[in-house]
Amino acid sequence: MNAPADLTPEARAALLHALAWQIELGADECVGEAPSNRFEEAAPAPKAPPPEPRPGPRPAPVAASRTPAPAPPKAAPPSHDGAEAVTEARALAAAASDLVALKEAMAGFEGCELKQGARKLVFADGNPAARVMFIGEAPGRDEDREGKPFVGRSGQLLDRMLAAIGLDRRSEDPSTAAYIANVLPWRPAGDRDPTTAETLMLWTFLERHIELAAPEIIVALGRSPGAALCDRPIRITRERGRWISPPRVGGRPLIMTLHPAYLLRQPAEKAKVWRDLLMLRAALDGETPVIEE
Repeated sequence: MNAPADLTPEARAALLHALAWQIELGADECVGEAPSNRFEEAAPAPKAPPPEPRPGPRPAPVAASRTPAPAPPKAAPPSHDGAEAVTEARALAAAASDLVALKEAMAGFEGCELKQGARKLVFADGNPAARVMFIGEAPGRDEDREGKPFVGRSGQLLDRMLAAIGLDRRSEDPSTAAYIANVLPWRPAGDRDPTTAETLMLWTFLERHIELAAPEIIVALGRSPGAALCDRPIRITRERGRWISPPRVGGRPLIMTLHPAYLLRQPAEKAKVWRDLLMLRAALDGETPVIEE
């Protein structure tokens, strides 16, 4: 039904507003003058008969014999790029006479694909003259952006853990300082776990790093660095909190504890790490660590 032509602008606006409100409520048809029975279904239209199939071309006869398909190409023999990269890494690490030279050697190393997807080399943070060296797994997003280890949420928790036993990565006094590094200097894409090949390739840099920093004590933060330093698989929840001295660390006392990132997910485990930190504090205060075999 059409609206009267003599409606005032106000009345016309009211009608349009009411129409918009009905449409918003779901009205999608106009009401006619005569009622209609909505229960009556329209008779379905007759279906058209299917078209007659047309004869297609007859298939060609199969030949009695066919030429055999060529065999797929054989896989190329594995290259020795990985072994060459390990050899190059060893040579670069051995030639580094100090930590500055080691950092430059790692920055120039092109044998690891991790470098291609990372923003920055994450070498170390803290005072290299510190008595204790903390070793984590690999840089995360924040570390990759800033070029320093443990600067994200887990790094903030680590700083509080260190402060609880009188250590500070910013301290210039070796007796109260902390030195922090990682097994891998570049961030794995997506923060995935490092592969065995990557750890083996880059281990020689960490080994030289430990030799040049020469800490009295090493702390492995988590399962992955613990396995790398011990050169074997470990169960961090069982092997943390005891002193060991694996050959890879040059006879130095090593204690493993839980990674700060794990503690952020499992805060109830902080009590265990506190006991580990008290063992570290006692060793720094002169108590001889009891090395377990």
